[in-house]
Amino acid sequence: MSKRLIATLVCSALSLVAVSGIACSEPVGRYDCNVIGTALPEPIGDRTGHGLISLQYSCIGVEGLLKGAVVTAVTVSEWDGPKGTYLSSVGVHRVPGGLAVGQLTEGIGSVVMKDGKPVGTEASGKTIFKFASGALAALSGKTVKFASKSTGSNRFELEFTQE
Repeated sequence: MSKRLIATLVCSALSLVAVSGIACSEPVGRYDCNVIGTALPEPIGDRTGHGLISLQYSCIGVEGLLKGAVVTAVTVSEWDGPKGTYLSSVGVHRVPGGLAVGQLTEGIGSVVMKDGKPVGTEASGKTIFKFASGALAALSGKTVKFASKSTGSNRFELEFTQE
């Protein structure tokens, strides 16, 4: 797996803090995100294409309850070729007068291909807000769906919707 493919996988992953589907769900918010540093795969060694990716990312809220919020997060995912499973992710969401802590409960990802080449990743799953206060208090104890998709090199969009 190339470094660029892995970096793309990581960016989508999410990136592992919480959002999902652009289905009929009520929107909670949408973020524009950047991977911090370089996300390199760590081969597990049991077979080709099997590895762990851990990354940090930061986002700016552009829509919904999270508009104007900043989130910093760390996520860890296991990749077996083009398919990923998110193992852990925690993000701290901050707005003036409020903050919330989201924790991944489940997530999967996949590599997006175009003309036989990897061009990004997509991920989806669920996050629970274990703590929220002030302007974000409405999120406290809520489980939300998340969805992410690559938007460029080391960049991705992360969207949260109500379950």
